[in-house]
Amino acid sequence: MLGLLLVIGGSWAASRIQSADGTRVTDIRFAGDNGTTLRALLYIPAGVDAAHKAPAILAVHGYINTAETQSAFAIEFARRGYVVLAIDQAGHGYSSGPAFANGFGGPASLRYLRSLPYVDTANIGLEGHSMGGWTVLAAASALPDGYRSIVLEGSSTGKPFAADGTPSWPRNVAVVFSRFDEFSTIMWGVDRAQDVATSPKLQALFGTTSPVIPGRIYGDIAAGTARRLTTPVATHPGDHISHAAVADSLDWFGRTLQGGEPRALTDHIWLTKELATGVALAGIVPLLVGAFSRLLALPPFAPLRRTPEPRVRRRDAQWRRSFWLTTLVPPLTLLPVFIAVTLLLPPSALLPQTVSTQVVLWMLVNAAITWALDRRQPPVPYVAPYWGRSLALALLTVGFAYALVEAIAALFIVDLRFWVVALKPLSAAQARMLPIYLLPMLLFFIVSQRALLGRLMVAGEGPWRQTFVAVGALAGGFALLLGLDYALLFATGRLPTGFDPLTTVIAIQFIPLLAALGVITVACWRRTASAIPGALLSALLVAWYVVAGTATQFG
Repeated sequence: MLGLLLVIGGSWAASRIQSADGTRVTDIRFAGDNGTTLRALLYIPAGVDAAHKAPAILAVHGYINTAETQSAFAIEFARRGYVVLAIDQAGHGYSSGPAFANGFGGPASLRYLRSLPYVDTANIGLEGHSMGGWTVLAAASALPDGYRSIVLEGSSTGKPFAADGTPSWPRNVAVVFSRFDEFSTIMWGVDRAQDVATSPKLQALFGTTSPVIPGRIYGDIAAGTARRLTTPVATHPGDHISHAAVADSLDWFGRTLQGGEPRALTDHIWLTKELATGVALAGIVPLLVGAFSRLLALPPFAPLRRTPEPRVRRRDAQWRRSFWLTTLVPPLTLLPVFIAVTLLLPPSALLPQTVSTQVVLWMLVNAAITWALDRRQPPVPYVAPYWGRSLALALLTVGFAYALVEAIAALFIVDLRFWVVALKPLSAAQARMLPIYLLPMLLFFIVSQRALLGRLMVAGEGPWRQTFVAVGALAGGFALLLGLDYALLFATGRLPTGFDPLTTVIAIQFIPLLAALGVITVACWRRTASAIPGALLSALLVAWYVVAGTATQFG
C-alpha cells in the first residue's frame, strides 16, 4: 500500500505540475526520415490555437536519455507561452531507427514543429543538451531559415557530429556550458570546463581572438549573429537540475523570440515535478517487496517460505575482507570493461544496444571474479530452490510493477524518474531485445547474490542491519569512488576519469540502483532463505531498467 501510494500519488502530482497554467501535454508520434517514426511530448500553452499562434521551441535531450529528461526546460518554456516539442532522439526511447541516424531526428522534428497550425513559424527556437545540441544543429543545417535562435546546453558546434560554428552560423546562439562539465575536452577542446572561454573553437564561433566574456552579447540579434556564453555552477548531467541553466535558456529565448509571456527568471516549478516523479520512482522498492510478500503468502508459493539461518557468526577479518572485495571490485572493473566494449564490440543485430552490452559484460566479468573468490572459502549452505515457483513469483512481482508503470505512462504522461534515473515502459522493439540481455544478467545475480548473502549476512542481526550491510556492499564502492572523483573535479576543475566521461556519468546511476537492489535482495532472502527468488526478481528489474533506458545503436 505504501508503494502504491508513492507511485500513484507522485505520478498524479507530477502530471498536475507539468500541466500548470492550463498547459496541455500529449504523447505523440510523427513521421521521421527514411521511414522512421519519432516520438515526442508536445506541450501546448493555454489559449494557443490556429487563430492565436505562439512561438515554439524544439527541445532535445542528450545521449541515452529521453524526452522526459528535458522536463525542467519544457515546463518552464510552456509556462512562458511557448509551444514545446520535446523529442526522443532517433534510437532513443520510443523513436525508431538507430541512434545517430538521420541527423539524430532533428531535421524531421523541426519540419513537424513548423507544420503545426498554431505555431508562429517566424519565432522558433532550438534547445539541445549534449548530443541534443548536435541534433538541433542538424536541424539548423537542414532548415537554415526554419528557426530564429539556438541554445546549446553542455554542447558544441563542430566535428564529429555538427558543422563548425562561425560568427554568422548558427543564428543567435547561446552557449550554456557549466563550470564543472565533464565533457569539456570533447565539446570545446579544453581540459577544464571553467577555461571554455579560451577555447579556439568557441572564439571562432563568437568571432573573436580573445577569451569570450561570459554574459556579454556578441554580434546582433536582429541580424541573427548574436552570441552569448554563460557558465552556471553545475556538471554536465547537472544542467537538467540547475535553476541557473534553465534560467539562462529562458532569458535567451526571451531576448531572441517574440510572442512569449514575461515571467521572472526565478519563477520555476519544474523542481517540484522532478521531486514528485522521484517519489514515484522510490515507491517501486516497497511496491516490489510488498507484492513479493503478498504473493508469497498464497498457497502455490508456500514451499518457498523459509526462515534463513546465516552461517556467519561474527564480523571478523574474513567478513571484512569479503565486504571490501564485494564493494570495491565492481566499480574498479567498470571503466576497463566499458572501454573494451566500445573499442572491440560494435553494436550488431545480436547486441543492438552498446550500453546494455557494456553492463552485461561487466556483470559477467564480476560473476567470474566472485565465483573464483568464492571457491577459496568454505562452502555456503545451499537451499535447494523451487525454480518454477521462484520464476513464477518473480515474474508476477515484476509484472505487477510493470503493469502499474504502463498505466502511469498512459494516464499521467510521466515516467518514474529522478534526474537521469528513470523506469519506463518498454517499446515493442526493446521488449524483443530484453531476453538477449536478461539471461546473462540472471547468471550474474545468482552468483553475486548467493555470495553476498552467504558471506555478509550475520546470524542474530535484524533486518535493518542486514539491509544496511547489503546496501553498503553493493552501492558503497561506487559512492566512495565517484565521491572522490567528483571531489577532485570540484577542487581542481579536472575529472580524474575524464578520459571516459560518459562511463563516469553512467556510473552515477549505479548508486541508487544498487542500493535499491540491496533492499530487495535482503527482503526476498529473509522470506525464502534462498538467493534464487531475489536473483530472478533483480535480473528482471535491471534488464527492464537498462534496456528501456538506453539507446539502440543497431536497427
